Amino acid sequence: MTTRPVLAWLIACYAFLYAPIAFLIAFSFNDSRLVTEWAGFSVRWYMALAHDDNLIDAALLSLRIATVSATIALAIGTVAGYVLARFGAFRMRGLFQASVLAPLVLPEVIIGLSLLLLFVTLAQTIGWPVRRGALTVTFAHASVSVAYVAVVVHARLTDTGTALEDAAADLYAAPWKVFALITVPLMAPALISGWLLSFTLSLDDVVVASFTSGPGASTLPMVVFSSMRIGPTPELYALASVIVVMVAGILTGVNHTSLMKRERRVSMTSAPRCPLPSASQNQSPRSVR
Repeated sequence: MTTRPVLAWLIACYAFLYAPIAFLIAFSFNDSRLVTEWAGFSVRWYMALAHDDNLIDAALLSLRIATVSATIALAIGTVAGYVLARFGAFRMRGLFQASVLAPLVLPEVIIGLSLLLLFVTLAQTIGWPVRRGALTVTFAHASVSVAYVAVVVHARLTDTGTALEDAAADLYAAPWKVFALITVPLMAPALISGWLLSFTLSLDDVVVASFTSGPGASTLPMVVFSSMRIGPTPELYALASVIVVMVAGILTGVNHTSLMKRERRVSMTSAPRCPLPSASQNQSPRSVR
């Protein structure tokens, strides 16, 4: 009896979250340009989206920036997380940890403004960057995402402990072999999660990119945000619907793959095993005589 109110509350909360997405997908097929009036079913806005070079170029640029920045953040954040988890107490550890985790608590406006001042100062002193664009946005996103990768890697290594690494070292394994064959496989789930998290944060960011980008380097969130100033259009609804369908398809595929692997693992562990021969069966006929 007590579960019904909780279930009803959960249904209401999820309906509040997903009803706008369902409304968005439905009105992406609206024949009218007005997003508040239904004029019939049509795919004209998907056709317009396919021929909108501005949105397509911005989407491709966002994907490139997100891929490169996530890879850079993964390389630096993995080292930072490993140092925090395995090096123990060392001089200025508190300062190092605070500097690594600072982007988690600082407002994006402060981060974007500080990175803008950094790029301006570098351009005046050493002549780089010549102009702000995709490269500066990539480095800005990577600097923000390093903290998220470091946190995930640090948590994973802290949870797994050092028992396997100590055992490999006791068996005279070289340090590089311990790291490559023991530590990296232990970190693999955290590495994948950190890269995906950094990729998503870069793909979704609009504040830091607005400060560090330049002419001709507008990411997809920047283009969408600037378009929303004059009001939403069904073309943006179509773009959002495509993204929702792609993400839902990827999540469904990953979930299906994980379920298949789990069922295969359960079937292998629960398969009947052949009984071992008894001692009487192992005796030779001569010994029986």
